[in-house]
Amino acid sequence: MRILLDYRPALRQRTGVGEWVHELGCSLLDLRRSGEPLARSLELTVWTSSLRDRLSAAARSDLDGATFIDRRMPVRTLIWAWNRLNWPPIERLAGRQFDVVHSTTPLLVPSRAGLKVCTIYDLDFLNHPERAWGEMQRDFPSLTREHARRADLVVTISDYSSRQIEAQLGVPAGRICVCRPGVPRWVREAAPGPPANAGYVLFMGTLEPRKNVGGLLDAYQRLVEHWPAAPPLVLAGGVTDAARPWIDRAQSGLLRGRVDVRGYVADLDRIALYRGAALLVLPSFDEGFGLPVLEAMALGVPVIVSDRGALPEVVGTAGLVAAPDDPGAWRAQMQRVLTTPQVAATMRADGLARSRQFDWQASARRLLGALAPRCPALERAR
Repeated sequence: MRILLDYRPALRQRTGVGEWVHELGCSLLDLRRSGEPLARSLELTVWTSSLRDRLSAAARSDLDGATFIDRRMPVRTLIWAWNRLNWPPIERLAGRQFDVVHSTTPLLVPSRAGLKVCTIYDLDFLNHPERAWGEMQRDFPSLTREHARRADLVVTISDYSSRQIEAQLGVPAGRICVCRPGVPRWVREAAPGPPANAGYVLFMGTLEPRKNVGGLLDAYQRLVEHWPAAPPLVLAGGVTDAARPWIDRAQSGLLRGRVDVRGYVADLDRIALYRGAALLVLPSFDEGFGLPVLEAMALGVPVIVSDRGALPEVVGTAGLVAAPDDPGAWRAQMQRVLTTPQVAATMRADGLARSRQFDWQASARRLLGALAPRCPALERAR
């Protein structure tokens, strides 16, 4: 069975989507190596295309056993042709045929044959296009419904997103496959534990409107006003154009000297950042999953999340929740964890136990199981 996996979202900075793409590819290969019946005949092709960016040596090592096809071409031109003209077909660019063409965005990769699979992580770009940018704002809202209905299978990452896709895009539940993220391998190889000192409040994620960074600053300012000895706040994640007002605010007034804006942090450097944190906060207005929450729980960091999107689904009873538009509630929850050692210790233990329920190989197995009835080459391997 020949699967093409569109690796483009993981080619540069591996944010949540990039981590999902990378780990899915690795886990499919892990299943093949383990002798999993559905994966014995797997031939995985990892597709990348960019003028500037190349697949790293570390990524190639993780994906050992895959075939790599890397085309040097202008990404914007290719995306425009794929999204608007449904051309050129991937077989022409790759020089080979595939049984499954798995797009890791909501829009299908054009192909002449084989199963067509797209990936929809959430529908925030559809419900709040003002919070999106680039291709997400330009093409996704107008094209996703059509592509989702043409797809043989729609893959998503949470039950929350699955329900949205069924209700808003009209995709039957039988054509949706939920492949939840597992704990990334770079996290699994690190030992969990509490911070060596008092630690800091950590936000991990792209500084974009959906993440509610302004609301977090409101809550943190209230925390400092109520408790002057509060630990610092660290904002770690890629900086978008929308982040400028938040950065300016973090460097002035009562917050001056208390907020550390780190920018994007690569995976291995994230380990040290998590290990130094007393608490992770993610006050997003919407999330299809919220991978930093799982990473933090797996490393023994207590988490507080908003009560929106898939975040309550991810934390279960292991974390605390608060409404994203209630800075007073966020202040109280943060202070509770930071000043009550027993609460923090219980949350660390519960988070570690919760994180073990998310397994990448189980998700890869679920994907192959969903593809099998639709793909003769895979069905024969049953």
